Amino acid sequence: MLDEDLPRKKSDAAFPRNLERLSVAELAEYIAELEGEIVRVRADMERKKASQDAASSLFK
Repeated sequence: MLDEDLPRKKSDAAFPRNLERLSVAELAEYIAELEGEIVRVRADMERKKASQDAASSLFK
């Protein structure tokens, strides 16, 4: 079984986070985490799109 097949643990890093109790510094840190996640998701989308485009051109 691969790690990605295992259920993910719920953590404090779950999105969206309750912002009420966070300081300005913690909010800035949270924004950085979200921006990092956006970069990671966009890279995965590009990888999947390239794979899909390659498969489409092969089976045309």
